[in-house]
This record gives sequence, structure tokens and C-alpha cells, in this order.
Amino acid sequence: MESSLTVAPVEVAPQTRFQLLRTGEEGITLMLSELGEAQSSIQLETYIFHGGPLAEQFRDALMAACRRGVKVQVLVDALGSISLPTAFWDPLVKIGGQFSWFNPLSLGRLSYRDHRKIAVIDQRIAYVGGFNIADEYRGDGVTSGWRDLGLRLTGPIVKELAQSFDSFFARADFKISRLQRLRKAANKITEGPDWKLLVSGPGRHHGELRRTLGQDLSRAHSVKIICAYFLPTWRLRKELLRVCKRGGKVQLILAGKSDVPLTQFAARRLYRMLMRSGVEIYEYQPQILHAKLFIFDDILYVGSANLDVRSLHINYELVVRVTEPALAAETREMFDQDLQHCRRIDPRTWRSARSLWGKIKEDWAYFVLAKVDPYLAGRQIRLLR
Repeated sequence: MESSLTVAPVEVAPQTRFQLLRTGEEGITLMLSELGEAQSSIQLETYIFHGGPLAEQFRDALMAACRRGVKVQVLVDALGSISLPTAFWDPLVKIGGQFSWFNPLSLGRLSYRDHRKIAVIDQRIAYVGGFNIADEYRGDGVTSGWRDLGLRLTGPIVKELAQSFDSFFARADFKISRLQRLRKAANKITEGPDWKLLVSGPGRHHGELRRTLGQDLSRAHSVKIICAYFLPTWRLRKELLRVCKRGGKVQLILAGKSDVPLTQFAARRLYRMLMRSGVEIYEYQPQILHAKLFIFDDILYVGSANLDVRSLHINYELVVRVTEPALAAETREMFDQDLQHCRRIDPRTWRSARSLWGKIKEDWAYFVLAKVDPYLAGRQIRLLR
């Protein structure tokens, strides 16, 4: 006698998938293509949106999406894009698109900036990384364009990114009452089986990104870091040194050319102390370095945050932490390719290679970025409580 029982199909939860975008050119080209295919919604958030041919390409793609019924929302930091007039967005707004400046400029809250870079399309596809919307990010980072990278994401993490965008877009005007809610919403961790989404910003609970980095570093044996602006906290510096002391290897690719020379001077003040403990330091030579990538064994971090005081204490940042061995192997291979375009800093000659004036500039830059900037930011947030 045949059984009448039926077995219900087992539902398999969708996986988050990660695609490494090796250059700003690759990320921008793919993003533009998928904006052209959007059917329901586009959420775009960035720190810098510079006027120029690429900016007009993006605006045209957003307007075309709006005309076919797609809900289009754009959030741009008011200081990062200070050179872009609001009128640039009038054609998009006139046909139903939504645009907002994040934290409109005010002397009393100037320090707190939205440094995040996110694009979410149809709540199915997302982009995160270091590249902004500006012509300088076009290129391979070797023969032309700034050196940058990112991730294309699909799966459950995309809805988390969409919700994070929604919370920021709703509070973009930075009114005091809304600031309090934004500070709470901006510091949290959500996670899946092989990822964590680290959303950080100023306030009493702004240390989640630092704590997670510190915990991973405390267990790491192989550390590879590409970082445009490097000025880590004292605890993170100690963790880097401890990796070397327990027989591990730390390699840093830092900026040989920088769009913010002050940050380069401040980073160089730390070179001697790090190299004395065995840290290998390389400076990227062909183009301006703007990438942010941290690889600790088989764990990697990609997003908007640098390993510096501003990203770890002051800015609103967004970073994806991934534990996927295949992707970690791919990023390590990319790191090794980048090393071929670097000059290694020789610890034996570093001290004598710099002039007295160069050392003075390093001390002054370190003081401004490690002491003055966080002090002023702290005063501003206390005034806003």
C-alpha cells in the first residue's frame, strides 16, 4: 500500500555572493550598466560626486531609470561634494527623483561626514567600496586613474544595505533630534553565515568597527593591508606589532602619491616604529592610492573606512567583513600584484632618507590629525547633545 504522505520541499536560504571589483573602472562600468537595467529602485549614497563627464553619465542613467518608473534616491555628503551645485540635481528632481545633501554645511557640526559609498539596485544588487563618483576613479590604477577597489554583492546582505541607506536618507538634514537617532542607528553590526556588515559613526557606541578589527588582528598570522590614509589607533598599532612578535607577517601598502598630503606625512611618522618590529611597508607608485582592503588570514574587510583616526572615530562609515577562503585567496593574489608596483621602505635607510624639515612636517601632520581633529569633533558632538 502506497503512503499518502508528501514531503514538503526544503527551502534553502539564499546565499550572499561576493564579486571582487579590482579597479574603480571595473566597479563604475558595471554599476552604470546595472543602473540601466533597474526596474524598481535605485539608492545611491556617496561622499564625493564631482561634476564632469562621469557625473553626467550617472545623472543621465538615474533620469532614464526615473522615467521608466524606478524610484531613485540619491544621498551625497555636503562637504565631500562642496564643489557640486544643488542645481546639478534639478533635472532629476523635476521628473520625480529624490536628492538630499547629508549634513548640510554648518560650522557647529562640520566634522561629521558621511564617508560611505553604497549603491543598491532593485534591492537585489549592491556595490560597496572606496570609489566615489568622479572622473579620477576611471582607469586601472596603474596606467591611469586612482587605484581603488570594491565589492558587488547579491543575497540577504543587500536588504541590510538598503535599510541602512533608508535610515541615513531619512535623517540627512542632521537636525538635532534626528542626530540622536542617527547616532544610535549608525553603530551596529548585522551578520550572516559568512559576512558582517559594520556600520559605524560618532557617538557613545562608535567603537564596533575598531573592536572587530582588533579582535581579528589578535588572532591573525598573515596581515595584508592596502590603505589610502593610515593612522590607526594605539591599540590597533599594538595588535599589528604583536602579529610580528608571534611569528606572523604584516605587509602594508600605503600611499606613495596621495590626494591629501597631510595624511601621508602623518602615516610616515609611524614607519620607523612599525618597521623596528618587522612590519613590511610599501608605497604604491604609479597613481594616487585610494583603496581600502584589510586581509587577516582568510578574513577580509572592504568598504569606505580607512585605518585612520577619522574613519575609526569621526566619520560615518560602512564596511563588509567577509569570511570566504576563495575570495580571500583572490584578494591576496591581487595584493601581491600590487606589490609589484610598490617601492619597499628600507628600515636601514629610512631615518637618514628624510630631511629635518620632512620630520617636522610629519610631527605637525600627526598632531593635527591624531589630536586636533578628534578634539574639535568631540567638542562639536558635545554641543549637539
